[in-house]
Amino acid sequence: MDDFIHPESEADLQDQIEEVEALSSIYGDEWCVIDEASRIFCIKISDDLEEPKLTACLQIILPPDYPSAAPPIYQINAAWLRGPERSRLASGLEDLYAEHAGESILYLWVETIREFLVEKSRSSETVDPSEKVNMTTEEEVDDEDDEDDEEAPDLRTLKLNTEHPHLFPDGANDDEAPPIKHGNTITDRRSTFQPHLAPVVTPRQVKMVLEKLYENKKIASATHNIYAYRIFCEDKNSFLQDCEDDGETAAGGRLLHLLQILDVRNVAVVVSRWYGGVLLGPDRFKHINNCARNILVEEGYAAAADEAVKSGAKAKRPKSKKTK
Repeated sequence: MDDFIHPESEADLQDQIEEVEALSSIYGDEWCVIDEASRIFCIKISDDLEEPKLTACLQIILPPDYPSAAPPIYQINAAWLRGPERSRLASGLEDLYAEHAGESILYLWVETIREFLVEKSRSSETVDPSEKVNMTTEEEVDDEDDEDDEEAPDLRTLKLNTEHPHLFPDGANDDEAPPIKHGNTITDRRSTFQPHLAPVVTPRQVKMVLEKLYENKKIASATHNIYAYRIFCEDKNSFLQDCEDDGETAAGGRLLHLLQILDVRNVAVVVSRWYGGVLLGPDRFKHINNCARNILVEEGYAAAADEAVKSGAKAKRPKSKKTK
């Protein structure tokens, strides 16, 4: 019995692996693995990537029962962060965990800390120098958030964006196959990865996208065509979502996990892999995620890291359900 591993522990470890892979793809060099065996990680967070005024380091330990039953163990290192400010930020992170208990929470934590830095940096620029130690009140923060919602699109939650009208087709008409975009390839040790993306509002459109892709002989000949999709149902405030490994074990779930963390909606992403005869190990999942993230950013479904910093946008995550 000593060697028995509870199924929940295995599921939690798998969720952690997928979340870390996604975060590494999203944040690049900002994300650092301190001790993989002990599940210790660190990320450098700043208010502005080009001209940072405030920076904090979030150190994280993932316990064996995260995310199903326990929060991450964390420490925020920042010389300027103390007293009421530290308490307010910690309270915000704890509230987020309580709101999303059982879910992967690190992306929301990182972006919440980033928003905190942006807010503090802005308030330091606008208030009287003698009052710079004071933070804006929660009411003022709420007002600022409301103004942001009206004036700027939230790239991560895809509010209406006039630059990308094709993302929001009228109604749920799925009679025609959606337009498909093809992204740049990544090649490693003779294996090639290429992403494809299409706006979708029904599972039938996902099927049409896949059928259209398979009409291309090159794509049809790929060793694997991994896909995932998320469709937002506004009337139920929930998602329809699903994924497929196509023989690349666990790749579909990892790809869907990336879409969830980025909180994208009404989109299907397919990543084709042509195997080159050399085993890539875990690197293959990194390439799949990087391909997918690149095309999502290029097509306006997800903010690039620098855009996310400048927008200060909050990710709102409705409930999700998986289709069969």
